[in-house]
Amino acid sequence: MTLILSRLRLQTAVDTRSDRRVSWLELFFDLVFVAAVAQVAEPLREHYGPGELARLAPLLLLIWWAWTGRAMFATRFDADDGVQRALTIFEMFAIAVMAANARESLGSRSSAGFAAAYAGVRVILLIHYLRASGIREARDLMKAHVIGHGVAAALWLGSALLPVTARIVVWMAAFALDLATPWAAVDHSVRTPPHPAHLPERFGLFTLILLGESVVAVMKGIESQETWSVTAASSALVGMGILFAIWWWYFDRIGAAGERRIRTRADAVRMQVWSDAHFPLYLSIVIIGVGIRRMVTAATHEPISSGDVAMWLVGGSLLIAAMSTIAATIARNDRPGLKTRAPQEVMGRESAWG
Repeated sequence: MTLILSRLRLQTAVDTRSDRRVSWLELFFDLVFVAAVAQVAEPLREHYGPGELARLAPLLLLIWWAWTGRAMFATRFDADDGVQRALTIFEMFAIAVMAANARESLGSRSSAGFAAAYAGVRVILLIHYLRASGIREARDLMKAHVIGHGVAAALWLGSALLPVTARIVVWMAAFALDLATPWAAVDHSVRTPPHPAHLPERFGLFTLILLGESVVAVMKGIESQETWSVTAASSALVGMGILFAIWWWYFDRIGAAGERRIRTRADAVRMQVWSDAHFPLYLSIVIIGVGIRRMVTAATHEPISSGDVAMWLVGGSLLIAAMSTIAATIARNDRPGLKTRAPQEVMGRESAWG
């Protein structure tokens, strides 16, 4: 039976096992965020070009940053009481409101609703961290996040009342503060590190679900075909091959979802870089997923335009940059000659950032 209120504990203190797994509630939470990503990216399917990408990127960045903030907290602290579940419900609702207000340009009226909903997400994150104030080792980390995210949340909320130009300026200042807060707290990550297996698994599952959304895009492209031509079939197969290659590189080749331990400040810095590098990865998966759908559709209906080629170049460049950065932060201590292990073994073996 779930308690209404219980005391938070450090995950690494209560569960030193490397087989810590994502809970059903966390998976549900991740699915809501991926649904929000799909909602925000929907206009890109109709207007596949730099202009629409300029609208999509900052909105997707904020949705991803909201998810990252909660994922970092949830992999540091152990709690599954009624209060935590209630806060999670409010967070998921706020993300739904963000997505519903993210289909138009940044200068539209709906962007004010987007900013207000995002402020709500940050306020809930503050409540999460305030609940950790009873943990002595986590107090410095808690103070850094409460101050940084608290000021940023006030700016986000206040921006909803400003005219468009001033609103965007305040957005930039608020997000800069939001982005700087984890870096200001990086020293505290050594004392209160995320769980070495739980955090990479959260990022890995989010990556996998986004790839699944891209597979849906391939299906939609196939669905648009009136006749199943060789060109259409080849395009769909190439698209699936691209998605498989991304999966192989992330999970198999560089082991990005493998266990990571933070023992030093250098480990904590590499972990933060590893985390931040996932945004260009996720943006590239969205761009490539939409591009694959258009590629399959164009096999019969219309030729590929120069704008499509440009977007493919952008998506490919982001993908390469993100993968290279993630790979560079991963220090693997596999002995030469070891065979690739099953997922359970990979998550179970001890490795380090440094």
